[in-house]
Amino acid sequence: MNIVFAGTPEFAVAPLKKIVENGFTVVGVITQTDKPQGRKGILTPPPVKVAAEALGIPVLQPEKIKDELPAVKALGGELLVTCAYGQILTQETLDCFPKGVWNIHAGLLPKYRGASPIQSCILAGETQTGVSVMKTELGLDSGDILLEERTPIDEKETCGELSKRLSLLGAEAIVKALKRIETGEYTLTKQSAEGVNVVRKIHKEQAKIDFTKTAKEIVDLVRGMNPAPVAYTALDGNKINVYLAEKASLEEGEENAACGEVLSESVKRGLVVKCGDGAVKLLEVQAAGGKRMKGGDFLNGRKARKGQVLEC
Repeated sequence: MNIVFAGTPEFAVAPLKKIVENGFTVVGVITQTDKPQGRKGILTPPPVKVAAEALGIPVLQPEKIKDELPAVKALGGELLVTCAYGQILTQETLDCFPKGVWNIHAGLLPKYRGASPIQSCILAGETQTGVSVMKTELGLDSGDILLEERTPIDEKETCGELSKRLSLLGAEAIVKALKRIETGEYTLTKQSAEGVNVVRKIHKEQAKIDFTKTAKEIVDLVRGMNPAPVAYTALDGNKINVYLAEKASLEEGEENAACGEVLSESVKRGLVVKCGDGAVKLLEVQAAGGKRMKGGDFLNGRKARKGQVLEC
């Protein structure tokens, strides 16, 4: 069974490698074009391209896959596996693969269809997520499910940490799926028509902390925005990135402080800020142009003082 793999970011590398390690024949990899990165705009290949070249697999990088179908067909793939590829496939593209197109989706369906299932489930305070292997159709993540693997979310787990775990879980899941497809011994389950939800791409403006929210909501926001686009607030108009946070306790007399007010003045207590239902401790922060540091060190450096109010 000749397989073509389409993926782009680091998340898709583990599934590609696992497919090859398990003896499946990957005849080609399709990925996005190289993109300029960093302040110097250095043209950088996608992680999947780097992995494919290391494995000796031919790589295609079409601007639009639908415009280069002859090259795609020339790879000789019977089946296409997609994983965070980044382009919508047309019916003509789907028809290139007689054994179907199968997608590794980093979320549970139909609740987390769309572009940001990992971030969105953390932002929603979910305690469980998973990966779904589904047969791709024209609808957005609406195809029938071949299998689903679930996993709990730790209350301190960041989006970056969860992404790494789901990448490995997706790698195991697609190997199971391919073995079933190869033998023809599988069943498909239609997605429920109830609870359908589409999660859109997360934008930077959504990462601003609103200290009128509960401590849990703020902590979940910080977790969900780490490593990108990073939760933030501001003090006297100066931006402060927040990488880690946890719920904190109020001390006597602090109940009437303003939301966003810095409550602490000691390094030992840390950078504790009043929020909607109590307090939240900002564990790791970064001032504009500065380095990441512990909240207590931020106080010690007089970058914030007790009584100052962070923007909500």
